[in-house]
Amino acid sequence: MNEYYTELTKDVQSRTVNFIERVDISSLTPETFVEQYQKTGNPVVITGLLKECNWNLDYLCEKLGTQEFLLRLYGHERYKQDKRQWTNIGSGVEAQNMPFTKYAQMLRNHQAHENDIYLAKCSIQNTTLANTDCLKNIGEQLGLNKPVSDLNIWVGPGGHIECLHYDAVDGTLMQLYGAKKVVLFPPSQTYNLYPFPVYIHLRYGFKLRSWFSQVYPERPDFNAFPKLKQALQYKWELILNQGEILYIPAGWWHEVTALGDDMVCSVNRFWSVFPISRIMFSWSIWRTYLGTLCAFPYILLSLAIALFSRERKQKITKILQFVCQPHVDLPT
Repeated sequence: MNEYYTELTKDVQSRTVNFIERVDISSLTPETFVEQYQKTGNPVVITGLLKECNWNLDYLCEKLGTQEFLLRLYGHERYKQDKRQWTNIGSGVEAQNMPFTKYAQMLRNHQAHENDIYLAKCSIQNTTLANTDCLKNIGEQLGLNKPVSDLNIWVGPGGHIECLHYDAVDGTLMQLYGAKKVVLFPPSQTYNLYPFPVYIHLRYGFKLRSWFSQVYPERPDFNAFPKLKQALQYKWELILNQGEILYIPAGWWHEVTALGDDMVCSVNRFWSVFPISRIMFSWSIWRTYLGTLCAFPYILLSLAIALFSRERKQKITKILQFVCQPHVDLPT
């Protein structure tokens, strides 16, 4: 299987004008990483750093057991819809708490595949995975010293797609089982990728996000989105194989697809942006903050309505959990 993904990687690189540089950790110091990639805001794939990491389903069941996680219930039908008709996205979709062992069974019998049920961006801070040797000191070895999130786990069926979006902070995506295809666009293409408007938060709060794109980059509709044709000239594409790390600078658009028919597992972490000028001169990041501000009236109204509900405690808890969860994709 690893040989298959290696060949797939070579095929992607042969077809792609813009492909991400791969650098082995043996030729990279924290200082050179900061100078060549973090300061310049350029993505890179780092190899040779994740050693002996094989987070297959049996291993995850052993470590996580019946601990409960919030699962996102995407459903495949949503990907057939025009995104402009969506009323939720990302962590705003319908979700359900479930013991990991139960979710593992859904992955084994492919119920999770059939209904696109995904364990996404859940903190492993309070699990036995938090102190796993293979993830220790990853940030320090890259010169990333200021995390702004916990380590977050992503587990789901092959074929799942995390739709095109960007983050307002730097990120590292660590591939621990299986492989993912990642499509990227630089921040300069923001308006050619038709992000949801900032004012969408006034109506939907954080159920919709202005840092998500309305287009399908793999199924372009040039009649509805004519400027997408220009953005596709700046498309970057890669296969992230097991044991590799992708550094995604703030503002870079990315769409991530789990490959194969098996379970796929990754861990990511967000980091503060350095130097600060990368924030000050980035309209993409500033519009994320504006979107966040626009969401607060909706949140306050939801809390007010919940106060007068018969299920007051449950509804308020759900709202606060959604807004304050440490792994929510908001700027930090």
